[in-house]
Amino acid sequence: MQTTGTARRDVPERRRDTLQRLSEERDIWVSTSHPDHGPHQVPLWFRWDGQAVWLCTGEASATARNVRSEPRVRLALPDAFDVVLLRGEAECFSDRAVSADAGDAFAEKFGWDPRMEEGPYLYIRVAPKTVLAWRGEPELRGRVLMREGAWLRLDPPRAPVTGGAAGVP
Repeated sequence: MQTTGTARRDVPERRRDTLQRLSEERDIWVSTSHPDHGPHQVPLWFRWDGQAVWLCTGEASATARNVRSEPRVRLALPDAFDVVLLRGEAECFSDRAVSADAGDAFAEKFGWDPRMEEGPYLYIRVAPKTVLAWRGEPELRGRVLMREGAWLRLDPPRAPVTGGAAGVP
């Protein structure tokens, strides 16, 4: 892993890299919290559908209990140098109520279909409200890629146009 001399990526490249990682990676750290039991963090398999992260866990798991009482979650791809963090609110779907498209896509990615298991499972959909991404210290500034559910502008700000009489734009 390279930790020094890293070139700073521009926002379009950082967003492209982030979307690629979300599409290709298998594991994501899920942080939830319960009003009585406090924080809980666990790695789970996930699938990115282009708009949201889909997870699946046992219906009786601490993660499932937590998101039902406090839907705000944080997600992190497992790399401490090439960081991708997401924040959003969980929507829950039982294995009987999840859409066929979402369930089939999850099963296709992992070769495992929770809907076919004996015990009940909970599908969790998290549409990110915030996405942060950076590689090393050079990218800490400007690490926010999404705010309030909207990707930030990809094009660099334009330089002000000057000219006219007495330098008036």
